[in-house]
Amino acid sequence: MDISVVLGLVIALFAILGANYLEGGTVSSLLNLPAFLIVVGGTVGATLVSHNLEEILGLPRQVARAFKRTRIDLPAVSQRLVELSQKARREGLLALESEIRPDDDPFLARGLQLVVDGVDETMVRSILETELLLTERRGHGAAAVFETAGGYAPTMGIIGTVMGLVHVLGNMESAEALGPAIAVAFLATFYGIFTANIIWLPLASKLKARTAELMELRELEFEGIMAIQQGDNPAMVREKLDVFLVSLRKEKEREAGKGQHVA
Repeated sequence: MDISVVLGLVIALFAILGANYLEGGTVSSLLNLPAFLIVVGGTVGATLVSHNLEEILGLPRQVARAFKRTRIDLPAVSQRLVELSQKARREGLLALESEIRPDDDPFLARGLQLVVDGVDETMVRSILETELLLTERRGHGAAAVFETAGGYAPTMGIIGTVMGLVHVLGNMESAEALGPAIAVAFLATFYGIFTANIIWLPLASKLKARTAELMELRELEFEGIMAIQQGDNPAMVREKLDVFLVSLRKEKEREAGKGQHVA
Protein backbone atom coordinates (compact mmCIF):
# COMPACT_ATOMS: atom_id res chain seq x y z
CA MET A 1 0.00 0.00 0.00
CA ASP A 2 1.15 3.52 -0.80
CA ILE A 3 1.50 5.11 2.65
CA SER A 4 1.45 8.63 1.18
CA VAL A 5 -2.21 8.21 0.17
CA VAL A 6 -3.32 7.02 3.60
CA LEU A 7 -1.09 9.53 5.39
CA GLY A 8 -2.41 12.39 3.27
CA LEU A 9 -6.03 11.51 4.02
CA VAL A 10 -5.31 11.15 7.75
CA ILE A 11 -3.50 14.50 7.91
CA ALA A 12 -6.29 16.27 6.03
CA LEU A 13 -8.98 14.79 8.30
CA PHE A 14 -6.97 15.54 11.43
CA ALA A 15 -6.41 19.15 10.37
CA ILE A 16 -10.08 19.77 9.61
CA LEU A 17 -11.48 18.01 12.67
CA GLY A 18 -8.76 19.52 14.85
CA ALA A 19 -9.57 23.03 13.67
CA ASN A 20 -13.26 22.37 14.24
CA TYR A 21 -12.50 21.22 17.80
CA LEU A 22 -10.30 24.25 18.54
CA GLU A 23 -13.15 26.51 17.48
CA GLY A 24 -15.45 24.79 19.95
CA GLY A 25 -17.21 22.52 17.49
CA THR A 26 -17.90 18.81 17.76
CA VAL A 27 -17.88 15.97 15.25
CA SER A 28 -21.65 15.70 15.50
CA SER A 29 -21.97 19.35 14.47
CA LEU A 30 -20.49 18.41 11.07
CA LEU A 31 -22.91 15.56 10.46
CA ASN A 32 -26.06 16.02 8.40
CA LEU A 33 -27.48 13.11 6.41
CA PRO A 34 -29.70 15.08 3.97
CA ALA A 35 -26.80 17.35 3.00
CA PHE A 36 -24.53 14.33 2.58
CA LEU A 37 -27.06 12.58 0.34
CA ILE A 38 -27.50 15.66 -1.83
CA VAL A 39 -23.77 16.14 -2.35
CA VAL A 40 -22.67 12.52 -2.76
CA GLY A 41 -25.77 11.36 -4.64
CA GLY A 42 -25.83 14.42 -6.85
CA THR A 43 -22.12 14.14 -7.62
CA VAL A 44 -22.35 10.45 -8.47
CA GLY A 45 -25.42 11.01 -10.63
CA ALA A 46 -23.92 13.92 -12.56
CA THR A 47 -20.68 11.97 -13.06
CA LEU A 48 -22.62 8.99 -14.41
CA VAL A 49 -24.30 11.26 -16.92
CA SER A 50 -20.92 12.66 -18.01
CA HIS A 51 -19.14 9.32 -18.56
CA ASN A 52 -19.98 5.96 -20.05
CA LEU A 53 -20.76 2.96 -17.88
CA GLU A 54 -17.59 1.08 -18.83
CA GLU A 55 -15.42 3.85 -17.37
CA ILE A 56 -17.45 3.86 -14.16
CA LEU A 57 -17.34 0.06 -13.75
CA GLY A 58 -13.57 0.10 -14.19
CA LEU A 59 -13.04 2.58 -11.35
CA PRO A 60 -12.58 0.07 -8.48
CA ARG A 61 -9.55 -1.44 -10.19
CA GLN A 62 -8.16 2.02 -10.95
CA VAL A 63 -8.70 3.17 -7.36
CA ALA A 64 -6.83 0.09 -6.16
CA ARG A 65 -3.90 1.27 -8.32
CA ALA A 66 -3.94 4.61 -6.52
CA PHE A 67 -3.56 2.93 -3.14
CA LYS A 68 -1.08 0.29 -4.31
CA ARG A 69 2.56 1.14 -3.87
CA THR A 70 4.54 0.53 -7.05
CA ARG A 71 8.29 0.28 -7.30
CA ILE A 72 9.43 0.61 -10.89
CA ASP A 73 13.18 0.32 -11.32
CA LEU A 74 13.74 1.50 -14.87
CA PRO A 75 17.54 0.91 -14.88
CA ALA A 76 16.93 -2.70 -13.73
CA VAL A 77 14.36 -3.19 -16.51
CA SER A 78 16.84 -1.73 -19.00
CA GLN A 79 19.52 -4.16 -17.83
CA ARG A 80 17.17 -7.11 -18.22
CA LEU A 81 16.30 -6.07 -21.76
CA VAL A 82 20.00 -5.90 -22.59
CA GLU A 83 20.48 -9.40 -21.17
CA LEU A 84 17.55 -10.65 -23.24
CA SER A 85 19.11 -9.16 -26.35
CA GLN A 86 22.37 -10.96 -25.55
CA LYS A 87 20.55 -14.29 -25.24
CA ALA A 88 18.65 -13.67 -28.47
CA ARG A 89 21.91 -12.95 -30.30
CA ARG A 90 23.58 -16.08 -28.94
CA GLU A 91 20.73 -18.59 -29.08
CA GLY A 92 18.10 -17.05 -31.34
CA LEU A 93 14.72 -15.44 -30.66
CA LEU A 94 13.06 -18.76 -29.75
CA ALA A 95 15.29 -18.95 -26.67
CA LEU A 96 13.48 -15.95 -25.21
CA GLU A 97 10.36 -18.02 -24.54
CA SER A 98 11.97 -19.57 -21.47
CA GLU A 99 12.81 -16.08 -20.19
CA ILE A 100 9.19 -14.92 -19.93
CA ARG A 101 8.32 -14.84 -16.22
CA PRO A 102 4.87 -15.08 -14.59
CA ASP A 103 5.54 -11.84 -12.69
CA ASP A 104 6.60 -9.90 -15.79
CA ASP A 105 4.70 -6.79 -16.79
CA PRO A 106 1.94 -8.05 -19.14
CA PHE A 107 3.10 -5.65 -21.83
CA LEU A 108 6.65 -7.05 -21.78
CA ALA A 109 5.44 -10.65 -21.70
CA ARG A 110 3.12 -10.09 -24.64
CA GLY A 111 5.76 -8.31 -26.68
CA LEU A 112 8.34 -11.03 -26.11
CA GLN A 113 5.80 -13.73 -26.98
CA LEU A 114 4.97 -11.98 -30.25
CA VAL A 115 8.67 -11.86 -31.10
CA VAL A 116 9.14 -15.53 -30.21
CA ASP A 117 6.13 -16.47 -32.34
CA GLY A 118 7.78 -14.84 -35.34
CA VAL A 119 5.16 -12.15 -35.87
CA ASP A 120 6.15 -9.58 -38.49
CA GLU A 121 8.00 -6.56 -37.10
CA THR A 122 5.45 -4.11 -38.49
CA MET A 123 2.63 -6.04 -36.87
CA VAL A 124 4.45 -6.25 -33.52
CA ARG A 125 5.04 -2.51 -33.58
CA SER A 126 1.41 -1.84 -34.42
CA ILE A 127 0.09 -4.14 -31.66
CA LEU A 128 2.36 -2.70 -28.98
CA GLU A 129 1.73 0.91 -29.99
CA THR A 130 -2.00 0.25 -29.78
CA GLU A 131 -1.53 -1.27 -26.32
CA LEU A 132 0.45 1.81 -25.24
CA LEU A 133 -2.33 4.06 -26.47
CA LEU A 134 -4.98 2.04 -24.64
CA THR A 135 -2.93 2.02 -21.42
CA GLU A 136 -2.69 5.80 -21.47
CA ARG A 137 -6.34 6.21 -22.41
CA ARG A 138 -7.54 3.95 -19.58
CA GLY A 139 -5.45 5.75 -16.99
CA HIS A 140 -6.44 9.22 -18.12
CA GLY A 141 -10.07 8.13 -18.49
CA ALA A 142 -10.23 7.07 -14.84
CA ALA A 143 -8.57 10.31 -13.75
CA ALA A 144 -11.07 12.27 -15.84
CA VAL A 145 -13.98 10.62 -13.99
CA PHE A 146 -12.64 11.81 -10.63
CA GLU A 147 -11.89 15.26 -12.04
CA THR A 148 -15.50 15.43 -13.19
CA ALA A 149 -16.69 14.45 -9.71
CA GLY A 150 -14.38 17.07 -8.22
CA GLY A 151 -15.95 19.70 -10.44
CA TYR A 152 -19.55 18.77 -9.65
CA ALA A 153 -19.20 18.25 -5.88
CA PRO A 154 -18.88 21.95 -4.88
CA THR A 155 -21.84 22.81 -7.11
CA MET A 156 -23.93 20.10 -5.49
CA GLY A 157 -22.90 21.56 -2.15
CA ILE A 158 -24.25 24.95 -3.17
CA ILE A 159 -27.48 23.34 -4.37
CA GLY A 160 -27.83 21.61 -1.00
CA THR A 161 -27.18 24.86 0.85
CA VAL A 162 -29.75 26.75 -1.21
CA MET A 163 -32.31 24.02 -0.59
CA GLY A 164 -31.55 24.16 3.12
CA LEU A 165 -31.89 27.94 3.23
CA VAL A 166 -35.19 27.79 1.35
CA HIS A 167 -36.47 25.32 3.92
CA VAL A 168 -35.16 27.40 6.84
CA LEU A 169 -36.52 30.71 5.64
CA GLY A 170 -39.85 29.15 4.79
CA ASN A 171 -40.28 27.77 8.30
CA MET A 172 -38.99 30.53 10.56
CA GLU A 173 -40.61 30.14 13.95
CA SER A 174 -38.11 31.92 16.16
CA ALA A 175 -35.04 34.08 15.71
CA GLU A 176 -33.11 31.89 18.12
CA ALA A 177 -33.48 28.83 15.88
CA LEU A 178 -32.48 30.70 12.72
CA GLY A 179 -28.71 30.70 13.33
CA PRO A 180 -28.30 26.96 13.99
CA ALA A 181 -30.60 26.12 11.06
CA ILE A 182 -28.54 28.24 8.66
CA ALA A 183 -25.35 26.62 9.98
CA VAL A 184 -26.78 23.19 9.20
CA ALA A 185 -27.75 24.36 5.70
CA PHE A 186 -24.16 25.37 4.98
CA LEU A 187 -22.93 21.87 5.77
CA ALA A 188 -23.80 20.90 2.20
CA THR A 189 -21.29 23.43 0.89
CA PHE A 190 -18.73 22.03 3.33
CA TYR A 191 -19.34 18.48 2.11
CA GLY A 192 -19.05 19.55 -1.52
CA ILE A 193 -15.74 21.38 -1.06
CA PHE A 194 -14.41 18.70 1.28
CA THR A 195 -15.08 15.73 -1.01
CA ALA A 196 -13.81 17.59 -4.08
CA ASN A 197 -10.49 18.66 -2.57
CA ILE A 198 -9.79 15.78 -0.20
CA ILE A 199 -11.06 12.82 -2.22
CA TRP A 200 -11.96 13.33 -5.89
CA LEU A 201 -9.26 15.69 -7.16
CA PRO A 202 -6.37 14.11 -5.21
CA LEU A 203 -7.40 10.68 -6.54
CA ALA A 204 -7.40 12.08 -10.07
CA SER A 205 -3.88 13.46 -9.58
CA LYS A 206 -2.63 10.18 -8.12
CA LEU A 207 -4.06 8.17 -11.03
CA LYS A 208 -2.36 10.52 -13.50
CA ALA A 209 0.94 9.96 -11.69
CA ARG A 210 0.43 6.19 -11.72
CA THR A 211 -0.36 6.28 -15.45
CA ALA A 212 2.76 8.35 -16.15
CA GLU A 213 4.91 5.83 -14.27
CA LEU A 214 3.38 2.91 -16.15
CA MET A 215 3.82 4.64 -19.50
CA GLU A 216 7.51 5.28 -18.77
CA LEU A 217 8.00 1.58 -18.01
CA ARG A 218 6.14 0.37 -21.08
CA GLU A 219 7.77 2.83 -23.46
CA LEU A 220 11.16 1.58 -22.24
CA GLU A 221 10.02 -2.02 -22.74
CA PHE A 222 8.72 -1.12 -26.20
CA GLU A 223 12.12 0.24 -27.25
CA GLY A 224 13.85 -2.86 -25.92
CA ILE A 225 11.45 -5.33 -27.55
CA MET A 226 11.73 -3.69 -30.95
CA ALA A 227 15.53 -3.55 -30.72
CA ILE A 228 15.64 -7.25 -29.83
CA GLN A 229 13.41 -8.21 -32.75
CA GLN A 230 15.52 -6.14 -35.13
CA GLY A 231 18.57 -8.10 -33.98
CA ASP A 232 20.48 -5.09 -32.72
CA ASN A 233 23.83 -5.62 -31.08
CA PRO A 234 23.45 -5.74 -27.25
CA ALA A 235 25.77 -2.75 -26.98
CA MET A 236 23.47 -0.82 -29.31
CA VAL A 237 20.42 -1.94 -27.31
CA ARG A 238 22.05 -0.62 -24.15
CA GLU A 239 22.86 2.65 -25.88
CA LYS A 240 19.26 3.09 -27.09
CA LEU A 241 17.81 2.40 -23.65
CA ASP A 242 20.36 4.64 -21.91
CA VAL A 243 19.42 7.47 -24.27
CA PHE A 244 15.75 6.89 -23.42
CA LEU A 245 16.46 7.01 -19.66
CA VAL A 246 18.60 10.16 -19.97
CA SER A 247 15.91 11.85 -22.06
CA LEU A 248 13.28 10.88 -19.51
CA ARG A 249 15.36 12.24 -16.63
CA LYS A 250 15.95 15.54 -18.41
CA GLU A 251 12.23 15.85 -19.14
CA LYS A 252 11.45 15.37 -15.45
CA GLU A 253 14.06 17.95 -14.50
CA ARG A 254 12.54 20.45 -16.93
CA GLU A 255 9.06 19.85 -15.53
CA ALA A 256 10.36 20.23 -11.97
CA GLY A 257 12.09 23.47 -12.98
CA LYS A 258 8.87 24.80 -14.51
CA GLY A 259 6.98 23.93 -11.34
CA GLN A 260 9.50 25.79 -9.16
CA HIS A 261 9.41 28.77 -11.50
CA VAL A 262 5.61 28.91 -11.34
CA ALA A 263 5.71 28.60 -7.56
